Amino acid sequence: MNYKDTLHLPKTDFPMKADLVTREPGRLKIWEEQGLYAQIQEARKDAPLFVLHDGPPFANGDVHMGTALNKVLKDLIVKSKTMAGFRSPFIPGWDCHGLPIEFKVVKESRGLSPVEVRRKSEEYARKFIDVQRGQFKRLGVFGEWADPYLTLAPGYEAEIIRAFAKFVEKGLVYQSKKPVYWSTGAQTALAEAEVEYADRTDPAIYVKFPIVTGELAGKANMVIWTTTPWTLPANVAIAVSPKQEYVLATLGRDGWAEDFFVARPLLDAFVKATELQVYGEVASVTGEQLAGLEAQHPFLDRKSRVITADFVTMDTGTGQVHVAPGHGADDYIAGKQHGLPILSPVDDAGKLTEEAGMPAWTGKYVFDANKDVVAYLRENKTLLAEHAYPHSYPHCWRSKTPIVFRAVEQFFIRIDAIRADALAAIDGVTWLPHWGRNRIYGTVESRPDWCISRQRTWGVPLPVFYDPSGQPILSADNARKVADLVEQHGTNLWFEKNDVEWAQMLGLPAGTTRRNDTLDVWIDSGVSHTAVTAKRPELGGTPVADVYLEATDQHRGWFQSSLMTSIALYGKAPYKTVITHGFVVDKDTRKKVSKSEQGTYAKPMNAEHFVGKYGADIVRLWAASVDYQNEVPFSEESFKGLAESYRSFRNILRILLANLDDFDPAQHAVEFRPLGETGGVAAWSHGLAGEAIRGTLIDRWVLSRLQETIETCRAAYAAYDFRKVFQALNQFVTVDISALYVDITKDRLYCDAAHSPRRRVTQTVMVRVLDALARLLAPILAFTADEAWGFANHQTSVHLELFPEPDAVLRDPATETQVEQLLNLRGKIGQAVEAARAEKTIGNALEGAVTLQIADAGLYEQLTGRETELEELFILSDLTLAAGPETSARVIRTTRQKCARCWRHRKDVGINPAHAELCERCADVVSAAS
Repeated sequence: MNYKDTLHLPKTDFPMKADLVTREPGRLKIWEEQGLYAQIQEARKDAPLFVLHDGPPFANGDVHMGTALNKVLKDLIVKSKTMAGFRSPFIPGWDCHGLPIEFKVVKESRGLSPVEVRRKSEEYARKFIDVQRGQFKRLGVFGEWADPYLTLAPGYEAEIIRAFAKFVEKGLVYQSKKPVYWSTGAQTALAEAEVEYADRTDPAIYVKFPIVTGELAGKANMVIWTTTPWTLPANVAIAVSPKQEYVLATLGRDGWAEDFFVARPLLDAFVKATELQVYGEVASVTGEQLAGLEAQHPFLDRKSRVITADFVTMDTGTGQVHVAPGHGADDYIAGKQHGLPILSPVDDAGKLTEEAGMPAWTGKYVFDANKDVVAYLRENKTLLAEHAYPHSYPHCWRSKTPIVFRAVEQFFIRIDAIRADALAAIDGVTWLPHWGRNRIYGTVESRPDWCISRQRTWGVPLPVFYDPSGQPILSADNARKVADLVEQHGTNLWFEKNDVEWAQMLGLPAGTTRRNDTLDVWIDSGVSHTAVTAKRPELGGTPVADVYLEATDQHRGWFQSSLMTSIALYGKAPYKTVITHGFVVDKDTRKKVSKSEQGTYAKPMNAEHFVGKYGADIVRLWAASVDYQNEVPFSEESFKGLAESYRSFRNILRILLANLDDFDPAQHAVEFRPLGETGGVAAWSHGLAGEAIRGTLIDRWVLSRLQETIETCRAAYAAYDFRKVFQALNQFVTVDISALYVDITKDRLYCDAAHSPRRRVTQTVMVRVLDALARLLAPILAFTADEAWGFANHQTSVHLELFPEPDAVLRDPATETQVEQLLNLRGKIGQAVEAARAEKTIGNALEGAVTLQIADAGLYEQLTGRETELEELFILSDLTLAAGPETSARVIRTTRQKCARCWRHRKDVGINPAHAELCERCADVVSAAS
């Protein structure tokens, strides 16, 4: 007889090979056909609301691994909140206007009219909205994909303009000529968040300014140090530190000498840098005593006034700062305080204009003009020294060109009017990690007024009109009228209609004009709390979301723009909790993965590559397993280890399903009844005549461990600690279930009678483990968990379910302690078995006769008489317990016969003459079956 045919071997159609790349799209199609997202929202319609507001990615380029991390983390929150019993709708969005798209369009098609630029920009944005939407869906991200929010939608654009109207109404908006970050490559003002830093080398020069007023006129010189020679045409002053000591020293070389003022702490460094000799000190004064003097500009017929300023430091240079109020924030403030003219002889392209006063330099790009300025200073004997100065310098994030600080007429929001409220609101928000609070607090505390106007075409128009004299008409009513028209016709109307038509539509006086400036795109996304969170009824009708989650750079980007606009509009923060994730960086180069760098990586960094090669669930598992609150090093090699973890999860789901093939919970499940004051539970067969089932220690242990795992995972999900969820589930699956429980109970599952009580106990436990695992894994392994759920004979998706609740009755610390003791003994036995195998005494553990000596008298007494149960736990055939001075194990070859069916060596093999090769248990099973 072939006894193998009598075994209850595992059986399931759940595939061992995941083949995620092929199978996932099929499941995605099922979800869409069934309207799963809508089903989830309907199932939770009466549940408490939880809103994660999506920070909109820019609508250009493919989804790279940094964006994938961001979107999957958001999806983990939404799915886990849904399964924790919340209604958690997700409205994805896209940031559609702005420089990157316009820059691309203009680069590809020169000479376009503003209307044509806008049309092509919208086409470009919509193309990549569709591309990214498909890639996000492929990642298993649930959301209202058919109706996302788009900042280019007329309704959204109208809300941006209405927000601007409120800013005007509250007196927050003003026009001024002051220095702003200016991109010469893109020819527009930039927000601070649109500036990145890169290394470059510029000439650093020491320049003398002869004093021309007071007692020292014609007798002494001021001397400045600058790394921007091109700004010297705009110089109108020299700043000194008010309390600092300045020495008037006679300096020279090669028979020439003059008197120069230099800050005392910098004199030695200055002398070394200029290779001058000190011939003597004439006098010593404070900066305050120098204030009011005037010095001759080195090449223009203009005088520079000496002023005091707190921003002058003794780090480098001479302690005298060249002041050009048109080219620096500190300079501008000092210029306003001292009534200095604001000169900025630079055009939109970054070229010097006639206003620079040097005809030979007119039309020269400022950074190219540096060498001309230096040459001229050298020729007129005002250059004291020059050296190359490598430093980190601000660049335009899009054109990658170095920016200039340039004074131009722009519109600003008064930050001081809302700063105190914003800082107070920050402390009412939960920041994860906690250092996020300090980062945004510092940026808000120090940020200047917000430049909100841009000299670009692809954006929401700045709704400001101008009277015939060119003065701006800042009117909230006008802006609201514009918003109403935009809501009907879109913002292209601003560029399609002329000034006369606009004046007629709004009832403005003849001669009223408008300009083509657009609003800073950070206002676009920054008012999403108003345009989306407060307007979409499914989000609760309030501008305050539960969570914002973005990368660490958004403390000076979207987190801040959202905060400032919300404070201005509502007086409160737009979020309750802000979660920050680190950048994804190349593991080898530590280079940040970003859209602007796409096409420059030596290795694949697009999410589509990894989804297409490994499957979305592996990408999701990666996102859940990393320490996302810090920098995330990334390489393809990291996916190999994750694939192994994934296989562990899949294999255990398959094993559990296979072992439950003949199990119907409604008919076969056993009960677990509390034992009363002693704690713990006992397994009981069904019915009034039910009785306690012996030999279930390992089952009760797994049930207890399962409750702990459920509790840990639910708490970790609630704390957004997905790595802890991954680690807890991985430990439970690989150690508790795979290495121990499945291995230990294999004999009873395969060899016991189909309806044996202890087999049904194990199957009851396994169905509970499978149920809990599928639910706890569902937010992470969205496709695989749902696949397994279907194979477990469920007719609906696992994503409609709730997380399992931990059952306090099933928590059994005493059992866990006892099993821990037994596993320690199992370890002792394992060492002895391995030694016996090495000596060829036995081939495997089932061939051994093991004597286990136990030093703990209480434990020995507790285990005596339970040898049969322990043989199963230790996976042995022949176990003898003995008391002794130390705990140890000894193994010899057993003299018992091997059962041909279960392969255990039993003393009762052959007791049934009809099945002489079988142990009594197996003989009974086979006889009953036949």
